[in-house]
Amino acid sequence: MPYSQANDSALEKKVTINTLHALRGQEKFVMVSLYDAPMAAMAQQCGIEAVLIGDSLGMTVLGYDSVIPVTMEQMIYHIEAVARGNQKSLIIGDLPFMTYASPEQALVNATRVMQAGAHMVKIEGGQWLVDTVKMLTDRGIPVCAHLGLTPQSVHKFGGFRVQGRDADKAEQMIADAQALADAGAALLVLECVPAALGKAITEAVTIPTVGIGAGADTDAQVLVINDILGLTPQPPKFSKNFLLETGEIAGALKKYRDDVKNGAFPEPTHSFN
Repeated sequence: MPYSQANDSALEKKVTINTLHALRGQEKFVMVSLYDAPMAAMAQQCGIEAVLIGDSLGMTVLGYDSVIPVTMEQMIYHIEAVARGNQKSLIIGDLPFMTYASPEQALVNATRVMQAGAHMVKIEGGQWLVDTVKMLTDRGIPVCAHLGLTPQSVHKFGGFRVQGRDADKAEQMIADAQALADAGAALLVLECVPAALGKAITEAVTIPTVGIGAGADTDAQVLVINDILGLTPQPPKFSKNFLLETGEIAGALKKYRDDVKNGAFPEPTHSFN
């Protein structure tokens, strides 16, 4: 369904998982990773359907060189701030490094994230997380899975590298995506994978996919607020400085939203082969 900018208004109703599932195949939806109440309130006013409090805050806010040092207490602090500023977007909170190594540990920490104001938790990994996803969803905690470049595994990957370029690894990622969806995951983030693989995974699962450097064929796009506003000294290939085009923050968020919905973003230059 073509997107019309006549829908250019703040969110009128609270966005739920059902909202995003209903948009799949009909209209792209938009997610922003952000960390504080004022920006969360602005995202709501600009019609951003989902906001993610990512452990990327370790690098964008706290000055770490990776996400590894981020603690549960830091995540809770920022999730609470975002929840105070935004009552209508779907709020997703990351579980940080080594806080979900077992299903039981995941349940304890996911409970804290939900009680802080999130509507869903995000975890990184493939089929080893199937039991965890089942445990959480069976107990009423929605899960957003995350495949591809999973920043918590950056040392295993040897850096921030595109994932899934080899045929066998691509096939494994498709199998992982299907397993996680079958286990009950409600959303799936795909980060830094070839555009063709992003499309293949989107077609292989029945849940919405959210791309960040995964091509234009995912059901949604997510960018970090720092990249949208040109605050990243060396921005990643998949990002775009929307503030440069608009000159003001609300305009940058609206431009990002509109460009995702009408197919203008991402362009091929923002994707990987």
